[in-house]
Amino acid sequence: MYFYIPSSMTKLKTNTLQELLFNSVETYAEKLAYTYGDMDSVTYTELGTRAAQLRYYLASHGIVRGDKVALISENMPNWGVSYFALASMGVVIVPVLVDFSAVEINTVLNHAEVKALIASKKVLNKISGKIEFSGLTIEINHFSNAQQGEKVDFFYTNAGADALNWQPETTNPEDLACIIYTSGTTGRSKGVMLTNENLVWDAIMCWTLYPMADDDIALSVLPLAHTYECTLGLILGTMNGSTTHYIDKAPTANVLMPLFKKYHPTFLLTVPLIIEKIYKAGVKTAFTKSAFMRFLFGLRPTQYLLHRVAGKKLKRLFGGHIRFFGIGGAAVSTEVERFLRDAGFLYSCGYGLTETSPMICGLSVSNTVFRSVGPPMKGIELRLDDVNPNTGEGEIVVRGRNVMKGYFKEPEMTAEVLQADGWFHTGDLAVLDKKGNVTLKGRSKNMILGASGENIYPEEIEAIINEMDNVVESVVYQHKGRLVASVYLNKEEFAKKYHDMLSSAYNYQDELVKRMDAYSKELRVKVNQLVSRHAQLNDVEVRNEPFEKTATMKIKRFLINKGKSNDDKGSITT
Repeated sequence: MYFYIPSSMTKLKTNTLQELLFNSVETYAEKLAYTYGDMDSVTYTELGTRAAQLRYYLASHGIVRGDKVALISENMPNWGVSYFALASMGVVIVPVLVDFSAVEINTVLNHAEVKALIASKKVLNKISGKIEFSGLTIEINHFSNAQQGEKVDFFYTNAGADALNWQPETTNPEDLACIIYTSGTTGRSKGVMLTNENLVWDAIMCWTLYPMADDDIALSVLPLAHTYECTLGLILGTMNGSTTHYIDKAPTANVLMPLFKKYHPTFLLTVPLIIEKIYKAGVKTAFTKSAFMRFLFGLRPTQYLLHRVAGKKLKRLFGGHIRFFGIGGAAVSTEVERFLRDAGFLYSCGYGLTETSPMICGLSVSNTVFRSVGPPMKGIELRLDDVNPNTGEGEIVVRGRNVMKGYFKEPEMTAEVLQADGWFHTGDLAVLDKKGNVTLKGRSKNMILGASGENIYPEEIEAIINEMDNVVESVVYQHKGRLVASVYLNKEEFAKKYHDMLSSAYNYQDELVKRMDAYSKELRVKVNQLVSRHAQLNDVEVRNEPFEKTATMKIKRFLINKGKSNDDKGSITT
């Protein structure tokens, strides 16, 4: 086994992103910080320089401490530059997923009271003419004023001594660092407010699970707008001088395999879908081609030996140097986790939410517990509320320096989950073993994990569906990787709409079914025009009966997935 002795943890004077940036720029200087294919690379010194240029430009154009600035871009070095530039001048960052529709982006910009926008060319082209935003807009690819074409670095250079002498105010740990919208569709925008202390402290605690160091090489495949990739990847990595490679294409197997060979990453953050696809396509398929191989693979002792062989190949495919393979966003399947353990692959499953910056639980790669996300990290208190005496299941409730400040402009929603004494109700069900390890058992929160790690909130899509003609109620869920809407229609109203056509039909019921099928396809198209790309419906099914409900008239959502595999249920967020 490969044993790694890390360098010591970077010590910060204060838990702020400003202090983190200044410390890393000074400490790691000419070491490579971020790359973006063959298009861009940034050393830590250049990170400091670009951040200073952008800070000065924003300040010179009226952006002051406490203002909100949206950051909407694909992963690239300038995303990290923008993030630290904004944080180090006390501006509140509003990261937004690039897959948000123009309508969703407009909702976020308005709700967050955004004063300036930093976005990529692709995003600016998408929203052009579709949103009403008159604030300062910076094109992130080359850091230029999108309205005037003025380059940020030229402006800084021409300012001379004024620019060199300008310094931002000192930020504090309790200062609001970012507002992360867990959804962007109209109706229930929910912006999670995270402070500098929340983010930096959580990253430091993550270091206790994996001591990231200046010789680590990360390959980033998940959106930086998520706290999972942002805290564990960008913040933790930059804090400790690692190098992160960003990719300019979708993270498919064909794209990733050459990059693993090129960069030999030591650190990788993923969602279960990535490793599950690799296992099913590259491991299980290879060992089940014939009836005889299927028989051998079905025997546990033989399966273990085959997994060991496949594991060696998998390590080579990932570049041969993986020290930490983090799996978050949802529970990996039992079958795949058993393979990873048999193979001796250095993986770790964690648990958390956007509201907790995100990490709550986790274990080092050498101490993983099968089907568990481990105990709460050091400094985090965790208990189970409303425990079922028969099963031991209860709701996870946590308290710690990583817990959010609240939901932006939503005091009632905040009060529903965050107590005055700091305890946060996650809405997720679990059991605890005698050692304090957490095993997730259910999802009372209904978030669905998208194919590339996006958070999909079914209630937001349902709100749009329920506004459509003839729809009484709906439930959106995931089945076999597909996003499905189950819809109950007002059949009487529907029949009236097609009265003449149905009356003349040879078989009324058959024609009604045909019309409903056609309507479901039309409904899917209409809904998909109003939601993000990652929230697109794959299917719409029409129900014959209303949904079964509780005494308080809430749909018994868990019945929708009854009989389906656990992997298809809603997933836990990090």
